[in-house]
Amino acid sequence: MSEASARRKANDQPALLDTDLEHLPAELRWREWMGRVEAVIFAASEPVPRDVLARVVGKSCNLDLVIDDIRAELAGRPYELVSVAGGWQHRTKKAFADVIRGAFGTAAGEGTKELSQSEALVLMCIAYFQPITRGELSSFFGKEVSRDLIGVLRGQDLIASGPRSPQPGAPYTYVTTKNFLSQFGLETLRQLPDFDALEDAGLLSKEKLLAGDIMPGFVDAGFDAADAAIDE
Repeated sequence: MSEASARRKANDQPALLDTDLEHLPAELRWREWMGRVEAVIFAASEPVPRDVLARVVGKSCNLDLVIDDIRAELAGRPYELVSVAGGWQHRTKKAFADVIRGAFGTAAGEGTKELSQSEALVLMCIAYFQPITRGELSSFFGKEVSRDLIGVLRGQDLIASGPRSPQPGAPYTYVTTKNFLSQFGLETLRQLPDFDALEDAGLLSKEKLLAGDIMPGFVDAGFDAADAAIDE
């Protein structure tokens, strides 16, 4: 390699980012860390996990406190910083959903297609009983769950193929995705409403579920596809 080529190659390398910022007073250092974290989250199209944010701040930076301070500064803004799908993301507050819908025709400029009742029911069962095969879903509802319906949920990146089942033929199972968590404003699946508790509270009955009827109380509990679009 010629000397000129070596110099060009060296110049192409990104400069090392100063994350510790020890030359700055403590207050300015904290403000810089806040700005970096918010800039990275703002620039991302999906929730940003902790390990990514850690790349732009020093080892002594407490990311949780930085996030808290950013949230406090956004208190009066129409958008907020939310924890979803194992990371953080900027989202418009629900109070402005009608305004956004009036401007764009949807809750977000490219809003997610609203699910039909059948699609929402199947998605709910996958969320609670994953990994689950299409055959098991069909047995649960007492009628075939079509490949087309599964295709709709896959097309919206709400579900994906999971591990193969140990059943004869080793059929694929289905699991929910990070986008599912993001759409429904969940950080982890542990935040799903407790199935037995909902049934005990009268918000959901297995008989009505099998009949294809989602009770209004369960919809209010956070599994309504329209509300998921509003969160975007």
